[in-house]
Amino acid sequence: MALLERIHLEILREVDRRGTLTAAAESLHLTQSALSHTMAKFERLAGVELWLREGRLLRLTEAGEYLLAMAERMLPQFETAEAFLGQYAAGERGTLRIGMECHPCYQWLLKVVSRYLGDWPDVDVDVKQKFRFGGMGALFNHEIDLVVTPDPLKMKGVSYLPVFDYEQVLVVGRGHALAARPTVQPADLVNETLITYPVEPARLDIYALFLAPAGVMPRRHKTLESTDIMLEMVAAGRGVAALPRWLVMEYASRMAIVPVRLGEQGVHKQIHLGRRDSEAEPGYLKAFIELARSLPVEEAPPV
Repeated sequence: MALLERIHLEILREVDRRGTLTAAAESLHLTQSALSHTMAKFERLAGVELWLREGRLLRLTEAGEYLLAMAERMLPQFETAEAFLGQYAAGERGTLRIGMECHPCYQWLLKVVSRYLGDWPDVDVDVKQKFRFGGMGALFNHEIDLVVTPDPLKMKGVSYLPVFDYEQVLVVGRGHALAARPTVQPADLVNETLITYPVEPARLDIYALFLAPAGVMPRRHKTLESTDIMLEMVAAGRGVAALPRWLVMEYASRMAIVPVRLGEQGVHKQIHLGRRDSEAEPGYLKAFIELARSLPVEEAPPV
């Protein structure tokens, strides 16, 4: 029977990342001969092939795909454990890793982190936005410690704490025809260019909670990474956007933009912090949660 070792998973992951055996060997500080011998021995004992050669390229077999998926799940947990041991050995507290599923929340997070770093000088903060298996996958795989999300996904082993409430509004330029309206309806956006963050429409509140239920689509959908550029485009009359009212008001003092309510009742949401339930929380994680929940968005610094 083959003995699966961590090195086999590391080789699979590095070959997938680097593209060749040579590059993977260099990354792992092995010779290509040693790497090839290690994997050939494993394949022989397991009785399966992990790769098929197609010219100078390698293509994973079904067994190889299975082990690669396992490597992506397990290796981050090994690496997290080793990192913590190293930090404890060096007298450090650790690294707080935060996953963001809320693009507009960076302004709020900046306020929280600036205070947190002053209180916990020996703790680093890392913020991640892109995940191979989504925010929940990153949380379960120990890639992150917390996830900031407006759309909590109820799952066993994860609990959510509400942080603050907010209203999603339409943002238009001051000279826009809708700027003087107290509310807008889905049909009002039929001829508009809607500017959003690069997130699939099904996960955008403006689509899921406002447009889609009415069977309405905007004339054009444009995506931008930057909040500043997005609102500059809106102020210039190049389109409209949907953002939290608190964020819009921070910009409205210096930009020609106006928030307008979406529908008669408005679109109301809540930001949550998601965390794992299966383990004891270090003090620095608890401290961040307490601080985040104590600072309302109205205190966010001007941008």
